[in-house]
Amino acid sequence: MCSDISRVQRDEEGYLFEPDDWTPELAHALAREEALELGEDHWTILRFVRDYYAEHGIAPDIRHVAKYLAEQSGIDKKQGKARIFQLFPYGYVKQTCKIAGMKRPRAWSTG
Repeated sequence: MCSDISRVQRDEEGYLFEPDDWTPELAHALAREEALELGEDHWTILRFVRDYYAEHGIAPDIRHVAKYLAEQSGIDKKQGKARIFQLFPYGYVKQTCKIAGMKRPRAWSTG
């Protein structure tokens, strides 16, 4: 694991080649590149994405994240998805997956 962004391998879009290189410190550096300052709500989502990846070996689809966030926040799934886009305004794949240290999910849209 690494905390220095210059020491991790990333693709041309800035996604990690190896999700196991991710650290919370690296997440802060990746977030700064996206002009985001991570708050507790961001971390709720990032922890879920990381935990899901650890259990399933892939990044979760946004539907799973929205459902989890809705359950945690006492809101419906539609509001959960809207909250994800409030926190990560350039999209789930573009920002959430990147900051969580995932490889870019090639089969998904940029939503």
